[in-house]
Amino acid sequence: MPRLIHRHRSATATGAGPDRAGSLRLSLLLGLLLFAVYAAVSVRRQQRMLTAGYDLGIFEQTVRSYAHGHLPVVELKGPGFQELGDHFSPILATLAPFYRLWPSPLVLLLAQAALMAVAVVPLTRWAQRDLGTRPAVVIGLGYGLSWGIASAVGFDFHEVCFAVPLLAFSLTALGQGRLRAAALWALPLLLVKEDLGLTVAVTGALIAWRGGRRLGAALAVAGLAGTLLEVLVVVPAFRQGDFTYLGMLSAPAGTPSGATGQVYRYTLGLFAPGDKVLTLILLLAPTAFLAVRSPLLWAVVPTLGWRFTSGNPLFWGTGFHYSAVLMPIVFAAYVDALTRRPAGTRNGRDQRDGSDGRDRQGTRDRRARRYSLIVTALVSALLLPLFPLFQLARPGTWRTAPRVATAHRIMHLIPDGATVGASNRLAPQLANRTTVSVFGFSGSRPDPQWLMLDTVPPTGWPIGEADQARLIEEARTHGYGITARAAGYLLLHRTAHP
Repeated sequence: MPRLIHRHRSATATGAGPDRAGSLRLSLLLGLLLFAVYAAVSVRRQQRMLTAGYDLGIFEQTVRSYAHGHLPVVELKGPGFQELGDHFSPILATLAPFYRLWPSPLVLLLAQAALMAVAVVPLTRWAQRDLGTRPAVVIGLGYGLSWGIASAVGFDFHEVCFAVPLLAFSLTALGQGRLRAAALWALPLLLVKEDLGLTVAVTGALIAWRGGRRLGAALAVAGLAGTLLEVLVVVPAFRQGDFTYLGMLSAPAGTPSGATGQVYRYTLGLFAPGDKVLTLILLLAPTAFLAVRSPLLWAVVPTLGWRFTSGNPLFWGTGFHYSAVLMPIVFAAYVDALTRRPAGTRNGRDQRDGSDGRDRQGTRDRRARRYSLIVTALVSALLLPLFPLFQLARPGTWRTAPRVATAHRIMHLIPDGATVGASNRLAPQLANRTTVSVFGFSGSRPDPQWLMLDTVPPTGWPIGEADQARLIEEARTHGYGITARAAGYLLLHRTAHP
């Protein structure tokens, strides 16, 4: 990514841009619109019982623990499992007061919708100030409807939703030359997830590159030190062992062994197999690939680095929540690129021709920006039906199967505070008032008081239909009796110990 040195005068400075109040109104309007979209997708998934213990239930148990005044224990990962021994995400404690007032998984889903939506505010205001209202709308909707955000919203809840607005505010401040603000917005990323300290370090390097050498160096050191401390000291201390996810950075299957394999892994292997290339293309295509012109794009390197060097294929593609943190980075880089002019364009004939040359250059710049924004709108529209936000346009999203009400009637038979082994899709319906684990998961509590199961195929993770039927029969021979059965749901109660 070449260094770019010429920045256009802002639209406000030339008298063409909106006032500050106007830009705030537009950004807040887009934020409210996106919040409504994200909330509708998430809430309907919960109401239709499409969410899961892995991962919504995990995070609800984490927040529930904080709300009751103790460190997070996640029964879904095993009896007494300390969540800080898996991921370092203490920022989730900020949701505890809200959950205390309203103990519901909807607290998490609505918080995620709000956090994802508020990230559009700094990006839109920056674009409107420097480019005008129409470009700001295109860029704001481009971010808001982007596939990385859509995939995260369509997959339960994750702590990275806190990182999205922090990155948007930090990189917007950095792009505008407000270096101290950029650093202050970046620092809380250390509380979101252990790998984000590397993104903080890159942000520090960018601040130093922009002229804030001491500030940037301090931030870079803080980011690196934070990640090392969390990965090597804090998480292992809670887990009483090594950081588990370091094992996921092992080489993919089929990678050559020895030095040759390592060279391949960190060169050509970063772009093979094709899932990685597709992810890169889809990441940059909404910006007409202009984001590569901005140094801000370097902030994607840590996240893409650990994902593409991992041996886990789930990290390589566009699914799940893994790309959410990339979207504010890419669109901040896009705004930055659109407000810059490549070095050298003011030299040569245009400069010698004086005002006529500058007028021609300005016309070419405006035309190029217009074409790139058209590409943004088209690519965003083409990708939208392929990702979860488009669910709102499908009639089935607004219909709830009758068996959902049946499931709730049966679950109401389970008393508050009970220990429950449940199907993965049922766990989030019980996590706010019981101690729930996933039935059939190897690390789950072996003898919960209740079993609440969905027996209609496909039974889904972690076990198939045949294994579930076998485990149910074993449970019945070990003291569990059937309390209720309807619409494919089965509730068993442990009446005796084997």
